[in-house]
Amino acid sequence: MELLAPAGNREKLNTAFHFGADAVYIGGSSFSLRAYADNFDAEGLRGAVEYAHSLNRKAYITVNIYPANRDFGELKEYLKYIESINADGAIVTDAGVITLAQSVAPALPLHLSTQANTTNGYTARFWAERGIKRIVLARELSIDEIKEIRDMLPPSVELECFVHGAMCISYSGRCLLSNYLAERDSNRGECVQACRWSYKLTEASRDGAPLEMFEDERGTYIMNSRDLNMLAHIDKLINAGVHSFKIEGRMKTTYYVANVINAYRRALDAYKSAPSGYNAVEFDKELYKCSNRGYTTGFYLGKNSANVALDNSQSAGDYDFIASVKGYDEEKGLLVEQRNRFKIGDELEILSANAYFNDIITITGIKTTAGESIEDAKGVQQLLYLKTDKRLSEFDLLRRKK
Repeated sequence: MELLAPAGNREKLNTAFHFGADAVYIGGSSFSLRAYADNFDAEGLRGAVEYAHSLNRKAYITVNIYPANRDFGELKEYLKYIESINADGAIVTDAGVITLAQSVAPALPLHLSTQANTTNGYTARFWAERGIKRIVLARELSIDEIKEIRDMLPPSVELECFVHGAMCISYSGRCLLSNYLAERDSNRGECVQACRWSYKLTEASRDGAPLEMFEDERGTYIMNSRDLNMLAHIDKLINAGVHSFKIEGRMKTTYYVANVINAYRRALDAYKSAPSGYNAVEFDKELYKCSNRGYTTGFYLGKNSANVALDNSQSAGDYDFIASVKGYDEEKGLLVEQRNRFKIGDELEILSANAYFNDIITITGIKTTAGESIEDAKGVQQLLYLKTDKRLSEFDLLRRKK
């Protein structure tokens, strides 16, 4: 079982591994479907792969755009480079890119992106016969259908499924709405998420007068999907033959990555310890402490009328991300980088991969790195020392209930 985390930049990559990810997927500055994530330059990709391998973890690189002819010259060199830095795989969509990769980078394992719309065992077998090592299945499948696909494939071919995060309203993410309304092509990594905007309906005989279709004063979000959450059903996906459990969110915050990976890591470990008694209730509560649009199980359990959130396109969460831990000093205390305002007397909850998880720190003293005592921390990403005897680790986080 592999827990696969999004890593839009190096901080998120470090955080994902700290909280228990077995692998990350990252994008370079080109050819990735998250063009507006921070992403990694060439040396950044090399460093990310080397760091993953130093931890005995894996790093996959996204090369999943739909390219034009003009892209293939640069793509050839890019694929060679990915192979040369020993990336554990490239996530690809386009048949032309697959053919090119197998020609110029034959040692590079290829993972077929969910954008390829693999919805049946015959298609999956087609790609397996052409050297694809892993297939990221379409999100429109039920667990029973996944099991049928698994049974049609050789054991050497792995299946990967999204289990958590934002869902595209379009079929497996293949959408032209952003391109049409904003001239930013989602299939080349530039999606503006136009599906989450508020819309009005115009009836043909009314001379263009819009009909109000609102649920509240903010409008109707007729294409706005809820977020996927399959934590309670991990056991069913495992039994269906899923190898890799993928979290969406390369453009989400570091706090989101930490919170979600922590919950799923603990859930998977609990399953390993007692498969027959798997119960995710305690871990599922954690997922409401970070941004979400309300949760759904998508199509995994069959037809689901709860996939669309009609009332609001905004994310909600019960907690605010307050600070990230940078280290601990015997004399000065806990060194943190502030992310939101806090002050003396506040109670902050610990998000940690170790035994301090969900413990509380009451702020009794705050000092700057220059040694100045302050009552109210309201700077921007200021480094501060907190008075506490809790020896937290680098990449642990502090949060506060709203």
